[in-house]
Amino acid sequence: MPMSFAHVDLVVQARNGVGESPVWLPQEQALYWVDIPARKMLRWMGRDAQLSSWTLPETIGCIASAQDGTWLCAMETGVASVRLGESGNLTQFEMRTSIAHPLEKMRFNDGRCDRQGRMRAGTMYTDMAAAKPVGAVYALNDGRIPEVLVDGLLTPNGMAFSPDGRTMYLSDSHSVSQQIWAFDYDPERGIPTNRRLFVDMNHHPGRPDGAAVDEDGCYWTCANDAGQIHRFTPAGRLDRSIALPVKKPAMCAFGGPQMDTLFVTSIRTPEMAAAATHLDGGLFALRPGVKGLAETLASVEIP
Repeated sequence: MPMSFAHVDLVVQARNGVGESPVWLPQEQALYWVDIPARKMLRWMGRDAQLSSWTLPETIGCIASAQDGTWLCAMETGVASVRLGESGNLTQFEMRTSIAHPLEKMRFNDGRCDRQGRMRAGTMYTDMAAAKPVGAVYALNDGRIPEVLVDGLLTPNGMAFSPDGRTMYLSDSHSVSQQIWAFDYDPERGIPTNRRLFVDMNHHPGRPDGAAVDEDGCYWTCANDAGQIHRFTPAGRLDRSIALPVKKPAMCAFGGPQMDTLFVTSIRTPEMAAAATHLDGGLFALRPGVKGLAETLASVEIP
């Protein structure tokens, strides 16, 4: 598949350690995302390019905007309900539910809401070199104790849902796995079944990191370590690859006034910081020629 060279804009020279979980809020015309090691949530306002940030007590793996105006933040020890004030000011922080990790040194990583607004997120062992398959995907806000939906994962990533909500995608971005799976997803019960290989990323450049689904049902995955983003059709066929100006894109999300802009967060390792590669860790935007779908607001039925 030939490389596509779309115009890519640097939106924010954020220098994020690990920029993750971008979420576009149409009602605000704003993009929110997190920097995991910095324990920060960030917001970029589309109308005036104003940047705001908030520091939280724990590292944040992923976020979801909730129906009551708060944010659900999947963190180290559980899921918190957070209300943001002016930049730097948290007006509410409440740990709503905790997770009994099988080992110490674990945290939440990638996640999002299904089409019904139920939050799902995966956990990982933070020392990736140890390659411990103790991560799991949890159902987090069904009004009951968190339930394990998928286990035995190294670095769960790439969660996304088809436009009709009946297919769930999930990847493991660890270098010893690099798989993307598809599941049948029951919209009524919120349960994934019939796990099957969707894409073996060992046959493509990069490791599968965060992802998004467009209105055509195609799956966009950030190819970490390869400086690309790949689009796969619902049949798992590589449709196109787009070059990015950074080596380690982390996650993508559709947004903008017409939902036709693809925002991409990225990673800046200590080695990259020492080399003064200023684009690494930035937030980028491109127009790939297709539209995405707005994220469903999260329900807040956390016990």
